[in-house]
Amino acid sequence: MRADTAGPTRYGAWRAICHLWLAAVVAMTGAAAGAAPAKLILAFGDSLTAGYQLRPGDGFAPQLEVALRAKGHDVRVHNAGVSGDTTTQGRARLNWVLAGLKAKPDLVILELGANDMLRGAPVAAAKANLDAMLTQFAHAGVPVVLAGMRASPNLGRDYARDFDAMYPALAAAHHVPLYPFFMDGVVGVRGMQLGDGLHPTPGGVAVIVRGITPLVVRALAASH
Repeated sequence: MRADTAGPTRYGAWRAICHLWLAAVVAMTGAAAGAAPAKLILAFGDSLTAGYQLRPGDGFAPQLEVALRAKGHDVRVHNAGVSGDTTTQGRARLNWVLAGLKAKPDLVILELGANDMLRGAPVAAAKANLDAMLTQFAHAGVPVVLAGMRASPNLGRDYARDFDAMYPALAAAHHVPLYPFFMDGVVGVRGMQLGDGLHPTPGGVAVIVRGITPLVVRALAASH
């Protein structure tokens, strides 16, 4: 009877394939283990950040994350917006928001003050609260992009002057980049705001994201 020499040959080939597969798995596992985690952006604000009356994927944080990832940035945008928040309420919850994160943010987008303005709250109080939050982020070593707001004309010339000047003054004092008007391109534009005339539609959020994304990209680069 003729000896079967194919068996050992097949076994050797199979063993070689297994070794190659195992090496590939080890290499991929090692690469994954050594990969840097996604950068964390904290979107800290009010209903404009929270995505008031919008579906989960239509708000500011998810749309910004998609836009940044489309540009090749490995990021995660955490939505820390609370509808109705004033600067006082934002300041009061800042500590527990930071404590609840698994990692220190690589960047914060601070968007507060609209509700102070709508209630006619003193500008000095809003400015003091924003100043305290910016100081806290600085002490924590967290870069910030400050998102500004503009006062409604019906609040009077003096109030509008002081409120509108608040954000540039804070940005200059804390040496942080300023996006002057968070709702730029949305206010007064048909189809960009919900029926309440205050909050952006999904299309309005897209306008905000397109406007602020270049500044966010520069801030991320500067935070290296």
